[in-house]
Amino acid sequence: MISPDRLPAPSFLKAVFDALGAGIYVTDADGRITAANPWAERIVGRSEEETVGRDLHDLLHRDADGRPLPRDGCRILDVLADGRAAEGSDDHYLRADGTVTPIIWAATALMREDRVDGAVIVFHDFTLHREAAERTAAHLAALEELTNRLSTVAGISSVLISTLDIDEMLHRLVRLLVPELGDWAAADLLTGDESQVARRLAVHSRHDHEGARSLEGPLPPLPKTSAGALSRVLRHAEHVLLDAGALSAEPDSAFGRAHRELFHRLGGHSAAVVPLYSRRKVYGALTVARTAGSPAYTEADLLVLADIGRRAGLVMDNALLFDQQRHVAETMQRQLLTPLPQINRLRMAARYWPAQSAAEIGGDWYDSFLLADGVTTMVIGDVAGHDLKAAAHMAEVRNMLRALAWDRQEPPSLIMRRLDEAMTHTSDAPMATAIFARIEGRPGGPWRMHWVNAGHPPPLLVTDDGRARFLEEGHGPLLGMSSALHLGLGWPDARVELPPRSTLLLYTDGLVESRSRPIDDGLTLLRRRAGALARLDVEDFCDELLDRIEPSGDDVALLALRLPAAGEGADDEEPPPAHPAHSPAAGNRAAPGSRVEHTPVRNASDEVRET
Repeated sequence: MISPDRLPAPSFLKAVFDALGAGIYVTDADGRITAANPWAERIVGRSEEETVGRDLHDLLHRDADGRPLPRDGCRILDVLADGRAAEGSDDHYLRADGTVTPIIWAATALMREDRVDGAVIVFHDFTLHREAAERTAAHLAALEELTNRLSTVAGISSVLISTLDIDEMLHRLVRLLVPELGDWAAADLLTGDESQVARRLAVHSRHDHEGARSLEGPLPPLPKTSAGALSRVLRHAEHVLLDAGALSAEPDSAFGRAHRELFHRLGGHSAAVVPLYSRRKVYGALTVARTAGSPAYTEADLLVLADIGRRAGLVMDNALLFDQQRHVAETMQRQLLTPLPQINRLRMAARYWPAQSAAEIGGDWYDSFLLADGVTTMVIGDVAGHDLKAAAHMAEVRNMLRALAWDRQEPPSLIMRRLDEAMTHTSDAPMATAIFARIEGRPGGPWRMHWVNAGHPPPLLVTDDGRARFLEEGHGPLLGMSSALHLGLGWPDARVELPPRSTLLLYTDGLVESRSRPIDDGLTLLRRRAGALARLDVEDFCDELLDRIEPSGDDVALLALRLPAAGEGADDEEPPPAHPAHSPAAGNRAAPGSRVEHTPVRNASDEVRET
């Protein structure tokens, strides 16, 4: 216990009371103010003379709108009733000028002989703190809204780039816009060379799905001049906000009335119309609307939708460029896919399976032609690269091989060496893999293959009883590496007997390799599938093989040869004198006037080009 002689002097306590940086009121047991310091006067704008003797609650305590509060809800009066300290931050004091000030306060009971004799209330003006808190809350809300918008745009962007099909992309887009950014959305697409024709490609509504779909279809001609929102967007790539007044205006064209029909059927008091565009052109427009119960669009909303329209336009631009590249590359490749000779009961079939992505159009090719000595060749190859340039290099290498091979009676290894030297010294074609094979034999058999392999997947030989094996012999380096010229490497010749009714398959690596399957697994699958199809006609053999393997990613070329039965075709032609057994050109020369049949070349989509 502190002795009386050590207590602070009354003057010191008065100085602390006056200088404390907070408002202080002292009340008696009934809640009347008995003392007030200068900070209290500053906060409420009332002098000590104006407050002393007045009831604290009746004089000062108000709600946020300045209305009096009932006494039974006053927490400061509760302190006087039960003696327990209390604090709060949701109260307001009435100032002398009639305004209210938010306060943060703490109240403590003054006790004398175990009874409450009054209370001390310490309080601060909470205006600055509350304004700061409100500003922080507003900033956080704005940040959250921005984050949500960015997430929406990011999600839409990922969907936009997930397909190169423009129609599918726009259907996905309108479904994503509802209900995130509107109650319904419509995508209109310009068609035709002069962009005078439009069609409503996709409409989606959160309330009327069937009614929305019924609005899809052709639109009236786009007017050359019009004040309508959709016409302005399509003609001039404007961004337009439509309020209730603009939506009530009478359209000036049939095109405008078709746009207004969306609002008549689906409702809407506010809408944004933005172009689907790139630097090259305007492809179409998006209309996104809000109906009753949703807030009107703001300029910020318009900017978000305009950005989405620009992103969609860029995707459409890229999709069209990819489609053009695919068309050019596939046209080039198909023009180079040679007619297949069918000689002396030898039956051939070929397939070309385009890559799934336009960016992966590659340099795969197959070829088969008669040499000057009458021998049939089989060629399969793949030039490095996955673009239009690779397809052009493929044509160059294919033609060089034809020119080097057709009139030379020399083994395939020398043909391959000449091709490698030609690529090194006269071409900018990159590395390539290839198999060059001679199918040698008399009309009635026996037949054999004499071949060389430049870094290509091995040929597959399937016998009539379903046994299948890869022909690993004759393997050498890739073309275009100058291996033979500088490293002394070469391509060894290989020979194998081809049994009657067997099938010889040449293919490119897209058949056995993909991103999801290593090449060893693909080779095993190919051997099993091909063995099970050994008895099918060679055309059906190729179709079923592609159906069962289902190659994905890279493009694929197949070249299959079906040998005749033993002795079949022996009387078809009188063969010319055979070359000596050791001659690299041993084979069968087609006699003058011999019949060469051509077979259709088919791609995987069953499109047939008669060649």
